[in-house]
Amino acid sequence: MDLKKIFLKDACPTKMGGQAVMEGIMMKGEKKTALAVRLPNGTIRVDTEETKSYGKWMKIPMIRGVIAFVDSLVYGTKTLMRSAEMLEEEDDEEYEASRFEQWLEKKFGSKGLWTFMLYSSVVLALAFTIGIFIILPTGVVNLLKYVTDSVFWLNFVEGVLRIALFVAYVWAVSYVPDIRRTFQYHGAEHKTIHCFENGLELTPANAQTFPTLHPRCGTSFLMFVFIIAFACHFLLGWPSLALRIITRLLLLPVIAGLSYELLKWAGRSDNIVVKVLSLPGLYLQKVTTKEPDDSMLEVAIAGVNACMDDKPVGSYRIPKAGAEAEDNTGEEIETETIQLLDEDIDEDKNTD
Repeated sequence: MDLKKIFLKDACPTKMGGQAVMEGIMMKGEKKTALAVRLPNGTIRVDTEETKSYGKWMKIPMIRGVIAFVDSLVYGTKTLMRSAEMLEEEDDEEYEASRFEQWLEKKFGSKGLWTFMLYSSVVLALAFTIGIFIILPTGVVNLLKYVTDSVFWLNFVEGVLRIALFVAYVWAVSYVPDIRRTFQYHGAEHKTIHCFENGLELTPANAQTFPTLHPRCGTSFLMFVFIIAFACHFLLGWPSLALRIITRLLLLPVIAGLSYELLKWAGRSDNIVVKVLSLPGLYLQKVTTKEPDDSMLEVAIAGVNACMDDKPVGSYRIPKAGAEAEDNTGEEIETETIQLLDEDIDEDKNTD
């Protein structure tokens, strides 16, 4: 792995970040957040909204990490569901809701149904994560107490098993075709942000010259979480199974806060300590990012452009070459170009 191609010397770190979704990318800038999705007919639909601000809370170390973690979980799930909805709206096949969904919509309305699906998805994701990556490892390793009573080795094996389960899970799902395609969009997101932070014109050709790995990636954040948890759990000893589960859950906000601070440091520094600490996450990104094609980079570029332009928030489409764009009211609007002006880049550098 050539770290010089990842920790780029002349790059100007920004607050631009994103998330791969179904057939698209969510990009979050300081002022606007954009969801860009490639529709079945080849056009790119872009929905923008004002970026939510948490004010002074995001300036407090540790606290901001917990806020960012919860926000990424809830907003990330919401964005993923929204991308699926956008694709479904363009699908000729009519979706038939289940009887339970019909009852919920009748009882609480379409907004209530959406809210229920959103938060139930978050709860299920949390339950799966806690069950597989927290309860299962400590429960399995609990059997080793009949072999050894060494606190060091019990915690060590638990930590190794937890990381191994996580890596195995990510590696296994990467072979699912839809997820693999999403990982390609993940790679497109990183390449485009690299291109943006290096002050180059945002074109697929320029973006393709950059790696799919990025120091500020959420994958690296998760790996930091597992590594910091590995170290912190040694401080808790080896109490009863129930107490271990409780203390590990209570420690999660602290671990998330520390991981966030480490990720921010990694994103703005290229010293040797940062590079060494970032290696596990970067190697995992080799699984969670794949090389994108130019059409995927066009979507990522459209997302960055939407975050940086002066248009009011709303919805519009970027057509194929030669066609005219329409907003969500059907009125013609100025055709979008897959390009970012140099002055926009310079302005962003001056504010970060």
